Amino acid sequence: MSALIAEDEIVHEVDFVWLEDIGKLDYVRQSLDRLPTRRSRPAYHRDGRMVGYALLGPEAKPSRSSGTFRRRVFWLLPHDRDTDPDGLYATGAPAEAVDPRTLAPGTKGRKTERSGGGPASSADQRLGLTLPL
Repeated sequence: MSALIAEDEIVHEVDFVWLEDIGKLDYVRQSLDRLPTRRSRPAYHRDGRMVGYALLGPEAKPSRSSGTFRRRVFWLLPHDRDTDPDGLYATGAPAEAVDPRTLAPGTKGRKTERSGGGPASSADQRLGLTLPL
């Protein structure tokens, strides 16, 4: 969950692999998963779909107890706004959701007006950006 992800848990991220065009997504859900490798595509075991994942640099050390690496995985559920725009998250966003445009390796990301389904911010309006409906 985004509020539960600490900067020191993601400090070894070097890149993200996006499986979809995040320009079309108002938000993505993020979680820290225990994965067997630093870089390969993780298996996905949730409803919905994985839309991206983090790659770790060589300095990332595995857990001494499990031998796994904590890596971020980005995902969406079937009832999220991108597939059900008038549904549960027509406005608002899940607790673990962040605007994918605010993400960078080693940065937690944050919610924005866009991810909350609200009106475009004044900065977005000045740039001519509008929310997809």
